Amino acid sequence: MFKTLSKALAGAAVAALALTGCGAGSPSGASAGQQSGGGSLTKVTVGVLSIAPSAAVQYGVDKGYFSKEGLDVQFQTGQGGAAMLPAVSSGSMDFAVGNPLSVLVAADKGLDMKVVTGFSNSIASGPDIEAVIVKKSSGIHSWKDLAGKTVSVNAVNTQGDLTIMESVAKDGGDPKAVKFSEVAFPDAQAQLDRGNIDAAWVPEPFLTKMASDPAYQVLGYPYQAVIPGLPTMVSFTSGNYAKSNPDTVSKFKKAMKTTLDAVQNDQQGFKAAAGTFLKMDAAAAQKLNMEQMSAELREQQLSDLGNLMLKYKFVTKQPSIDSLLVK
Repeated sequence: MFKTLSKALAGAAVAALALTGCGAGSPSGASAGQQSGGGSLTKVTVGVLSIAPSAAVQYGVDKGYFSKEGLDVQFQTGQGGAAMLPAVSSGSMDFAVGNPLSVLVAADKGLDMKVVTGFSNSIASGPDIEAVIVKKSSGIHSWKDLAGKTVSVNAVNTQGDLTIMESVAKDGGDPKAVKFSEVAFPDAQAQLDRGNIDAAWVPEPFLTKMASDPAYQVLGYPYQAVIPGLPTMVSFTSGNYAKSNPDTVSKFKKAMKTTLDAVQNDQQGFKAAAGTFLKMDAAAAQKLNMEQMSAELREQQLSDLGNLMLKYKFVTKQPSIDSLLVK
């Protein structure tokens, strides 16, 4: 079950090569390394993915929320969430933003990881930010109909296939009979068109695009079916960094809370930032269905996620959520 993450955990040096630097200085008018009030800034490297929610960090930098706390954020863009874990563990990155499942698996495999804040969450009811899409002519009408079918996910052994299997099980189907195929999100529609897969698990912006096509329909939202309001990303650091730099971690937590609260209350501005971050058309960016953004740590949902991971043997023992959190 650990094939994808094991490759990423092969060594911090390998992971570091998979990262490209993307500098971000203080946006408040102060020069790098100096606050507008004259104090020095603490430089921190933050790993992010090239997906819409990650733009929240850029939004916070642009608004000056991090520099106000004395932090000079330098971005590093990762090729995948799991690849950032060894970089954080080794100290190549100070913080990163990624999915909680990868953090829990990394901890199970011996990496000393700490979750600093919440970040983004799926929508508990109504249209969610990820879904399984099928052709209307497919004959697939319920989760249990996926048994014996091939479903695309961007990577196996992640929150996608985990929640899809449990959705099938809750509907009375055989989760072991579902076949998963790794397909990059931008390629999922073409693979579905060609009949190479029977269903596609996709997030935004691919979800809106496919759902608006009359040839397709949403089968369901696996996050909602299994763990409503499931965290999609969290911010994390290494246990060593948290212990050695408690003041910086505290400032980072405060800046993240300010940022994510502002993002949630300024959806238009955030979507504009996401469009710039992803180099999307501005009008298309405004149509994105975004996650619920919050620094709150949803311990119950994370605990439920840990239980599900143990059930499907994504981990070898019950994850201790409390021990992973920076309190």
